Amino acid sequence: MIPFLDVHKINQRDEKSMVEAYKKTLDAAHFILGNEVQQFEKEFAEYCETDYCIGVGNGLDALQLIFKAYIILGKLNEGDEVLIPSNTFIASALAISACNLKPILVEPKYNSFTIDTSLIEDKITSKTKAIMPVHLYGQSCDMSAISEIAKKYGLLIIEDSAQAHGAICQEKKVGSISNAAGFSFYPAKNLGALGDGGAITTDDKELENCIRYLRNYGSNEKYKHQYKSINSRLDELQAAILRIKLKRLEKDNELRRVVAKFYLDKIQNSLILLPDWDFSNNHVFHLFVIKCRTRDQLKSYLEKNGIQTVIHYPIPIHKQEAYKELNNLSLPIAEQLSNQVLSLPISPVMSIEDVQFICDKLNAYEE
Repeated sequence: MIPFLDVHKINQRDEKSMVEAYKKTLDAAHFILGNEVQQFEKEFAEYCETDYCIGVGNGLDALQLIFKAYIILGKLNEGDEVLIPSNTFIASALAISACNLKPILVEPKYNSFTIDTSLIEDKITSKTKAIMPVHLYGQSCDMSAISEIAKKYGLLIIEDSAQAHGAICQEKKVGSISNAAGFSFYPAKNLGALGDGGAITTDDKELENCIRYLRNYGSNEKYKHQYKSINSRLDELQAAILRIKLKRLEKDNELRRVVAKFYLDKIQNSLILLPDWDFSNNHVFHLFVIKCRTRDQLKSYLEKNGIQTVIHYPIPIHKQEAYKELNNLSLPIAEQLSNQVLSLPISPVMSIEDVQFICDKLNAYEE
């Protein structure tokens, strides 16, 4: 079986350094917000070309804490609307709902999956206060168009960069072309920890200061709490692991592009629709997603031939039970994608022989 993602093989490359990092962290005996977190925050901010990085517990918390901080700072109010794509992981919406804000779904482009910027202005109302573009599957959104719209209507931009570590847009890294951005370090990400982890990047000192309170029980001094908040601190050991893996990120992203280019060049089957992706540094190929009218049949066929695939995402947000209030919405593109998309194996440790085998099986597929 060719695995969808061989996390063990990915981490095995740094096993010696990780063991050393564990021993170093154990010996330091400073397990919460210690030197490793501080150094990772510095290094990741430099990587993303931002002034600040705040390490938090996971990607969902990263986004939620941004919204909570903006409410505290008076730049958002409960009940305000935030525009997001209808084709994204539910965490994008949950972060908004958790702060008593309202997610407004905007359809994506069918061929490239990211938010269709031509539809954004039609969704803007007097209650719209922010846009959250999602750099889905590793591809940066059209941030130039989004920035123009945000400037025109006075909207905040919060990037959901959970899947796009290192992607480029407007000659800048994602995470640096907005008011603030949230990242996830879930183990399967391009930059993945050995457990949960997340971060926020921003150039806004006031926002950064507020979030540092919010991630730590609303406090910056023990037993003195300025805000009602949560505990969401990047783990010291995970920070040490991420510092090691950050050094590989650029090379790993390039290796993912090699696999993606091979797929784009070699898959030749009229039953399979390839993505319309700009093959440049604006895509880091966290996922390689194809479309097929008989997706479930194709998935079963590949599995029988020893190829593991995953569906991202089989149920759109507005059809989830958690969002019953949105169940009556008609969002045909998101619905069509949920029935057609299939993610193929892609990683920096895949062999070209395995990629060729996958292409051969895809080209031989018949309904």
